[in-house]
Amino acid sequence: MSLAVVPRLFCLVAPTDDLALLPALAEVGVDGFQVRAKQATDREVLALTRLVIGAVRPFGAMVVVDDRVDLALAAGADGVHLGADDLPVALARRIAPDLVVGATCRTPADVRRAAADGASYAGFGPVWATSSKSGLPAPLGPASLTRATGPLPLVAIGGVEAGRAGEAVAAGAHGVAVIGAVWGARDPVASAKELVAAVG
Repeated sequence: MSLAVVPRLFCLVAPTDDLALLPALAEVGVDGFQVRAKQATDREVLALTRLVIGAVRPFGAMVVVDDRVDLALAAGADGVHLGADDLPVALARRIAPDLVVGATCRTPADVRRAAADGASYAGFGPVWATSSKSGLPAPLGPASLTRATGPLPLVAIGGVEAGRAGEAVAAGAHGVAVIGAVWGARDPVASAKELVAAVG
């Protein structure tokens, strides 16, 4: 998987976010969108993914779906992001050889395993503390990124905002994934522009 193909900035998208802002976010340089709708039905995830694709693909942005290879394929998304409890990366790669496959990783060994199984990139973290997801381990810190670099492009996850995005890249991350840094900002588009500059 070419580094050029893996987005520098993933913005996670839930059904409750202001979806009307998606084209503007893509226009200012957000090059990856990850559909994350844990409580939604399959049909709702499918509809949301298609809406996101329609909004951002004209600007060249990539769309991946959290957890679900089948829905990513059905919606025509570019990829899927798999957590530790989801379909194993190797099986996802067999089912969907052309999809970008991201894998959540917490250790350098996780990254090596994901690479061997055919992952395209590793969502690595939580690098900093985050309130976006419960039950996570203690923050790993930016030095953990440096230790895990090599086998796959790393996308830093967990507590990333503009000031930390540059720090993550300096530590070895290819890019970052955000939720609150965009959707929790007073001006999501301006915040996204700042993040794009930080990872650029």
